[in-house]
Amino acid sequence: MTLSDAVFAWLGAGALLAAVLPRVVAGRPLSLPVVFLTSGIVVYLLPLPLPVVDPVEQRLLTEHVTEICVIIALMGAGLALNRPVGRRSWASAWRLLGVTMLLTVVATAVVAWWLLDWPPAAALLLAAVLAPTDPVLASEVRVGEPTEDKHDEDEVRFALTSEAGLNDGLAFPLTYAAIALAAAAGSGWSAEWVGGWVAEDVVFKCLVGVVSGLLIGKLLGWMFFRTRSSTLRLAEYREGFVALAATFLAYGVTELAGGYGFLAVFTTACAVRAAERAHGFHNVLHDFVEQIERLLTSTLLFLLGAFIALGGLAPLTWQGAAIGLLLLLVIRPLAGWAGLLGGSLKNGERWVVAGYGIRGIGSLYYLAYALGQQDFFVPQRELWAVVTFTVLASVVLHGVTAGPVVLRLDRRRTAEPVRCPR
Repeated sequence: MTLSDAVFAWLGAGALLAAVLPRVVAGRPLSLPVVFLTSGIVVYLLPLPLPVVDPVEQRLLTEHVTEICVIIALMGAGLALNRPVGRRSWASAWRLLGVTMLLTVVATAVVAWWLLDWPPAAALLLAAVLAPTDPVLASEVRVGEPTEDKHDEDEVRFALTSEAGLNDGLAFPLTYAAIALAAAAGSGWSAEWVGGWVAEDVVFKCLVGVVSGLLIGKLLGWMFFRTRSSTLRLAEYREGFVALAATFLAYGVTELAGGYGFLAVFTTACAVRAAERAHGFHNVLHDFVEQIERLLTSTLLFLLGAFIALGGLAPLTWQGAAIGLLLLLVIRPLAGWAGLLGGSLKNGERWVVAGYGIRGIGSLYYLAYALGQQDFFVPQRELWAVVTFTVLASVVLHGVTAGPVVLRLDRRRTAEPVRCPR
């Protein structure tokens, strides 16, 4: 038996599990991410000849694999949302981005600087890479398949899905802020970088990402549904892999133009969805993307478990673990509560949205990317240990509790009319 034979066997078994487990664990205090993360730990603790998994040594590979997983998840999130984009209809998303995300980043950075005594740039980097949320890791709290009814989604799932779709892109300016601070001030503090960062990394790149995504999405929507040419009207052929074409096209073109590809992919998905909301082709695209996303996410979580088993948490201190737990149990829930005050959510729903700021694959991507751009004057393995622990804690905490919590909310909601901002 060779190593490649074992890898093929594990890949086959993993793919079968990824297909079966979602229905097995549905509504139970367990989730597919927990199973695969635990499997990675258990398998790599066995005396088997398995390849080494080390995101520090394999930084570039880690960056690109997680990058692909994130952009595919963003396409899936955008295609799933039924509700048209608007100031009032998306009010919960804007609150979570404009208030909750900023409060979370500031509080996490201050706590990291205080507890770990890291340089300001490293503390800001940790807060930035832990900023994006990832409901993919708890499917119960995200929107399901596309439907024809623009009001056919509850506010909790909508808020968490739309937040994740947008903050995966908006975490980039925060990551660039940490990179710019480290480049300008080393292990100290400087404000010289702020002007250039605001102009280029906040305004210009976000604008290019949104505009590029809208243009590409409108073009693809016209081609899929409205062109007179039956050859180009791809909605008639129901080929799901077209979703990958849209994902890579939006991401690649926007990155070449100097914008944020993550924002462009989500914007493209929303624009394609808006082109013809009642068409069944959206379900074809969404189902294909969801299957690819599930396979990639399961594989990456298995590998994250392998990294943990091989000693990935060895550099973790109690201060680093405390930061992860404070983020998940205190900072995010309180920031989420503050951001949603005055909105349409009821008290119990508000706490669910505030508490389920799940950390996942996006955090791994941003950390790998940033460490390839700049030295942050702290050991890289210590940074990886804190982020890995936070993702591990989030996957277990949110994965185990999401099913029962959301099931309870759904039961309460069955006797009530669907509420949706107009």
